Amino acid sequence: MAKTGEKQALAPCLYFVATPIGAARDITLRALDILASADVLAAEDTRTLRHLMDIHGIALGDRPLLAYHDHNGETMRPRLIAALAAGKSVAYASEAGTPLVADPGYQLARAAIAGGAAVIAAPGPSAVLAALTVSGLPSDRFLFAGFPPPAAGARRQWLAELAGVPATLILYESPKRIQGLLAELADTLGAERQAAVCRELTKRFEEVARGTIAELALDFAARTVKGEIVVVIDRARAAAVQPAEVEARLKEALECHSMRDAAAEVSQALGLPRRQVYQMALRLAAGD
Repeated sequence: MAKTGEKQALAPCLYFVATPIGAARDITLRALDILASADVLAAEDTRTLRHLMDIHGIALGDRPLLAYHDHNGETMRPRLIAALAAGKSVAYASEAGTPLVADPGYQLARAAIAGGAAVIAAPGPSAVLAALTVSGLPSDRFLFAGFPPPAAGARRQWLAELAGVPATLILYESPKRIQGLLAELADTLGAERQAAVCRELTKRFEEVARGTIAELALDFAARTVKGEIVVVIDRARAAAVQPAEVEARLKEALECHSMRDAAAEVSQALGLPRRQVYQMALRLAAGD
């Protein structure tokens, strides 16, 4: 049986390898096997991957290690696709975390699939999921929105579109813009919405600050911030609906619908449980 990290035969596929976002030991055993065995290695930052391989004792040997990033994708993709067509195994690693998440690997995956190659994920570290885990915010439904646009107008519109999303929001932001972002979040999404600012996850100076957006904006306004940042924001909460409004909507709907259909229409319009609205319709019909 081969030891972990020793060269093994790999099928001629495109392997997307998740790499640590901080602690080097977070890499998976399967990722080490793939990095040791792939015929061709590609990386968003070749220096980062070489350093990771050195830490774990994986020799590059005479295998090619190619840079693949946003600036050379158009010219590098055909070379990687040609290697797959020639029956070679290709492993791609992002600079940190899971490939395709805020990463140039998306177009590479599409090109490989279009060319008939198999695409395989070697899952592992992810700043998105790590931040969601430590945020203390709901995790049953979430939206990763990436980096906010740098231009002020585009950023305001972008945030406004996210304001009503009924899911926990996850954003990336640079340390130079985090103060401005938190202030804009307070204006756009609401100062009292709960959030968490996760900085340098899995690294030596890891920090998770939790509170309302207003509290976080005040806290970070006076700080010099460094490191990689993930912002997690609680979902939009439905505004409270007054019973009088529900009753008025029901009376109007009952003029032209059956009780069941009226309750269904009103519950959908107001975002209320159908059973709750139907019980109110029964009381109205009974003259209560």
